Amino acid sequence: MTKLRDVCRHVRSKQAGPFWITFDIFFNGRENFERYSGCAALSPAQFAKLYGTDPERVKHIPVADLEMVKISFPRPTPQGGMVERDMHAGQQYVRLLDVTID
Repeated sequence: MTKLRDVCRHVRSKQAGPFWITFDIFFNGRENFERYSGCAALSPAQFAKLYGTDPERVKHIPVADLEMVKISFPRPTPQGGMVERDMHAGQQYVRLLDVTID
């Protein structure tokens, strides 16, 4: 069983303004990008399941020149709100690392 961490050189999450979170998933080479960039484990449905967001609002943007995928979705609450737990969204990527992608 291949995990996302096994086929990527870098995975990060960050704020994309006060209302959105974005993930940058950089694959280890063209072959891994072509094989996994459109896999079900990186689908809007999977992000909805993992992060409790509406799959209709998840944006999945492959960037072939960089061998990476950018995935963005609305934050559950605005950045800096009273229930904020990760203001810069820098730790949100961690649960993706062990996602099985085969």
